[in-house]
Amino acid sequence: MTELTKFDKWFEDNGAAALVIREYLIPVEGADGVFFPATYAAQLGADKDKEKFQGGYNIDTFADGTNVCLVDSVGSQANRIEPLFAGKDYADLVPQIVVTFPVKGIRLNLLSANHRAADALVRCSAFEHELRTAFQEVLRGNAEKLAQLAPTSLVFGVWDSRDTSAKVPRLVSSTIRAFNVRIHTRSANFLTQMTIDLAKLEILPDAESKDGFANALASKAPGGVQLCPNGSIRRDATISLAALRRLSVLEADGTEAVDRTAVLRRYILGLSLVALTAPLDPFLRQGCNLVPDTEKPREFKLVNLDGTRSDFVFTHDDAVEYATDAMKKFGIQSNQEQPFDPSIAEKAGEAKPEKMNGAEVISVDAATKKFRVKFKQKDFEVTANAETVIKRGKDQTEFESVVNIGAKLNLEVLNSVASSITAKK
Repeated sequence: MTELTKFDKWFEDNGAAALVIREYLIPVEGADGVFFPATYAAQLGADKDKEKFQGGYNIDTFADGTNVCLVDSVGSQANRIEPLFAGKDYADLVPQIVVTFPVKGIRLNLLSANHRAADALVRCSAFEHELRTAFQEVLRGNAEKLAQLAPTSLVFGVWDSRDTSAKVPRLVSSTIRAFNVRIHTRSANFLTQMTIDLAKLEILPDAESKDGFANALASKAPGGVQLCPNGSIRRDATISLAALRRLSVLEADGTEAVDRTAVLRRYILGLSLVALTAPLDPFLRQGCNLVPDTEKPREFKLVNLDGTRSDFVFTHDDAVEYATDAMKKFGIQSNQEQPFDPSIAEKAGEAKPEKMNGAEVISVDAATKKFRVKFKQKDFEVTANAETVIKRGKDQTEFESVVNIGAKLNLEVLNSVASSITAKK
């Protein structure tokens, strides 16, 4: 067994389930410091239904009085970690794919693109054909092409919702939650009396606060949270080894290329280990600087299929070394940059969705928001995403309330993705 093959047992069907890190954090001000979690928009229809989420902090309160506050979501954590691979100590581990906007003097690295390899800005370039081909291979069960061009899309997950609908689950997940918090509010005033009141001088009498010339008052706005005496902040991070085992390399005839599959999995595992063990950036947002709690040591566990756990000792330097060796064996594409191509963006904007009025729903997978419909004697699979407009009559509503077996819907569909779903009122 070599250093590069020492984790190959995880690739077997009876291999371990996951690697898990549990890391306790505290505000830089101290355990009793006030810190600011992420805020979220109000739930659709919240203005008419006070039972729906009204916006602000995402805090779930339970019958026993305890609560859990989402400090930084899995998506937010992924977006914070992924750009690590553009840094000088890690840039050689992955291809640096850059889209340029020469006239504006802007450069967008794929590692910072919101939707990774499926991002519209990246796809509106000469990378479009290669990325589409890679996603088509993913649909076939072959992850090699995507790993050669955009390997972090396999590490952190990607969904090509606007084109092929290929979806890859994230291997590395990290979420920060606070357990048992008190909610604070804050107020602030901007008073023109403290500077010069133009209205009293009869200058710009109609000036408004948004212009900076009139009073601006903010009362009882979210003011952060504070841990209760029994509270804690915890980062839970995992590598799903079970999901890693689903990545394969296929030959043209569909058979698995066993040796190349092992090489692929080692490379993606190496990147995942680097991401999982990377030092946490303490600055999450204004008012939220979190560091490790030195009184509660970090747990790093290997979780087996039968639920047993064992300590896993592996440093970040070990991860970088393993990932470097795995990358050299796998072979990645060279760094590339291409200019943004407005003509591709214009063509994408010109694409017309197909109207499927009266389509009958014949099956539904509510978890993935995929459903099949019968339309004009043919079956079609349709996917809804975060951008799909869902209505009953003229009122916006939720997916589950209209997409049910037997329902007849009016759909607008482009590349198997519904841009709108409308049910009769």
